Amino acid sequence: MGTTTPPRTLAEALRARGDESLAGLLRARPDLLNPVPNDITQLATRAGTRASVVRALEHLDRFALQTAEALAVAPDPAPYDTLLSLLTGDGLDDGDQRDDVGAAITAALPGALATLREQALVWGEDDRLRLVRTARELLAPSPQHHSPTGLGPTVTEATAGMSPGRLQEILTATGLPATHDPVSAVAALSALFTDRTRMAGLLDTAPVEALSVLDRLVWGPPYGEVTPNPTPPVKWLRDRGLLLPVSTRTVVLPREAALHLRAGRAHRTPEPVPPVVTAAAERDPQAVDRAAAGQAFTALSTIEELLKLWNGGGPAILRAGGLSVRELKRAATALDVTEPIAAFWIELAYGAGLLASDGETDERYAPTPASDEWLDLSAEDRWTHLATAWLAATRTPGLVGGQDAKGRALSALGPELDRSAAPDVRRRVLSLFTELPPGTAPDAESLLRRLRWERPLRGGATTSTTSTSTEGADLRSRLALWTLNEAELLGITGRGALSAQARALLEEGEEAGAALLAPLIPDPLDHVLLQADLTAVAPGPLERPLAETLSVLADVESKGGATVYRFTPGSVRRALDAGQAAADLHAFLAAHSRTPVPQPLSYLIDDVARRHGHLRIGAASAYVRCDDEAVLNEILADRRSTGLRLRRLAPTVLASQSDPGSLLEALRDMGYAPAAESAEGDVLITRTGARRTPPRTPPVPVPEGPPTPDDTLLGAAVRAIRAGDTAATAVRRETPEDSSTGRPSGTLPRTTPAETLATVQAAAMTGSTVWIGYVNADGAASQRVIAPVRVEGGFVTAYDHTADEVRTYPLHRITGVAELAEDGKG
Repeated sequence: MGTTTPPRTLAEALRARGDESLAGLLRARPDLLNPVPNDITQLATRAGTRASVVRALEHLDRFALQTAEALAVAPDPAPYDTLLSLLTGDGLDDGDQRDDVGAAITAALPGALATLREQALVWGEDDRLRLVRTARELLAPSPQHHSPTGLGPTVTEATAGMSPGRLQEILTATGLPATHDPVSAVAALSALFTDRTRMAGLLDTAPVEALSVLDRLVWGPPYGEVTPNPTPPVKWLRDRGLLLPVSTRTVVLPREAALHLRAGRAHRTPEPVPPVVTAAAERDPQAVDRAAAGQAFTALSTIEELLKLWNGGGPAILRAGGLSVRELKRAATALDVTEPIAAFWIELAYGAGLLASDGETDERYAPTPASDEWLDLSAEDRWTHLATAWLAATRTPGLVGGQDAKGRALSALGPELDRSAAPDVRRRVLSLFTELPPGTAPDAESLLRRLRWERPLRGGATTSTTSTSTEGADLRSRLALWTLNEAELLGITGRGALSAQARALLEEGEEAGAALLAPLIPDPLDHVLLQADLTAVAPGPLERPLAETLSVLADVESKGGATVYRFTPGSVRRALDAGQAAADLHAFLAAHSRTPVPQPLSYLIDDVARRHGHLRIGAASAYVRCDDEAVLNEILADRRSTGLRLRRLAPTVLASQSDPGSLLEALRDMGYAPAAESAEGDVLITRTGARRTPPRTPPVPVPEGPPTPDDTLLGAAVRAIRAGDTAATAVRRETPEDSSTGRPSGTLPRTTPAETLATVQAAAMTGSTVWIGYVNADGAASQRVIAPVRVEGGFVTAYDHTADEVRTYPLHRITGVAELAEDGKG
């Protein structure tokens, strides 16, 4: 049996991978596919770029990252045992607890290495593990900065540039024999610091104060400032090389000495096992489902109320985009919620495509045509639509009220609210819910610790891991806390636990979630209870036509399990303005009330209807006409009409310099019930809900990076890379002309047309593979490896290994052809 030569480069390591392993790399790092690399060498080069490596490191969990950090301070290449020793240490000062951690590290290390290999951050066999150079530069300590492990530079790095005399003084102070050159002096000092026995003996002679100095530096940062006249403990350490100078006022603890003091550990607290998400409370799963369903119904009602609020045209859009603070407060008051919660509902409706800008010159927000389709859906389907839109949205309403990088306030519906990490955090938080038993509410602190373990670099925590406040926390933690609050508002969770309908939505899709929610949503009612105090009580949700008509005829007085509507002269007039007659209103109430229509309500309707339209207002600028001269006299005599600047044109007509709309509102405020009329004298009927935006698409989520490719694209990409690699690594047979002309290897082959035709015909007959130079119609030259199948009519049809498909090439565009050494295998 032959021996396998270990890979010498990352490209060779990738080339040795199977197609599934290569596809796994491209799936884990989709940025490598933009565009598809020409061959393995280009793939390896792209995988080693700084931006790509940083992105890959950001997707590592804490232990995989700790493994990479340990490799960065290990020799290059490093054996597996050396890496394991850096993670476990060689001391058992913590007794049984240390043994347990060491066993956990030993068990978890193969998986962490597999992750690093899959991401192409580590390559090589276990006896020669290599970290990608760019990752080593990012994670390894240097004279300019310490590593995430808190370790400093090596003795060799820290003594670079030190005078030979100073090195000999350090050797003398540590009891080492003098040497003849700086290289051997540095080697002797490094050997001392890495020898556990001799190093322990040296530290036994150190003053107690010197050991205290080392204790402050050992876990990092390893740098300290010194005065021109250092204290005796610092001088003792500096004389023996335990503190080496970085500048005139800065010293550093060399890496070898720090590792001895750490008992060989690269990290103070290795974390091989993810933190467990603990339970804050255990609740009845059925109670959780009912509570979540109740909140889901509230969410639907709130969105419907928001659409109704902006039905006739919503607030104006700020010049910089978004909603003004005043309009947000107004919406919060109308919805009876706080401003942050109002921002959430507004952003949710916008993200679901139910609200958008109307695109007019005086641009405003308004419901979209899709909102009417949404309102026609069943309650459970409306909820799944909102929940699905929320899960995928990158817009983050929790940022509203904060400031951007330039100190400008972030407004609701503004352009700066997209955070690409939001969907991933929401999905991950809810997936942690699914790992708990039904009815279990997780502890928020333990959930944040788990998220920070899974993405330590993305988290970048600046606060204590036990803090659940969003103030000053990293973005990922804030997104997680916002997710908990928003999930409760939306009915994803109930009483802090994941509901069964949300679990089905996440795991099986919208239909499954809707099916479980439907029995928990109360059926809409077709009746109300009219009362003698001019109110109507809706004991539950109403059917949409009934709710819409009642909302015009009466004002909502209170909400809750039962909604209370109040009838007022203004609300009745609003229904009459919408084209209803008094008889229609009487019939409507009689048909939908389970109680008799109270006499005061009937009187109210008849009284308002009798006066409605008695006055007519049209355009003069504006005029008022009435068949009853006494009414017009009354208006002229009223002091409140002074601002309208009315004058009599005829016994039954008054003219005003105000516009018809202002005149209409002013007379209504004075207690009259005028009706607007057209230029032809017809009564104008005003109906609500007529304003809609043009068809709009919901805002597209801003992706965090390139999308994860599907299996079809991955398979095609792997085939293309393999084919390009075959072409790039193919070795052609050297011809006598190459030797005589000294043509360098890799240049396009040059042959006469006759030689080209003869060679490709022979290759087609024997089924061999040849190497050609080809110039396309745009004049771009390339080299290809082809297996000719047929040659006729001035064209060669061949299987192109570079493109991994059968293609036809005009012979006159082929610059030359050469046979491959050993049929392309080299």
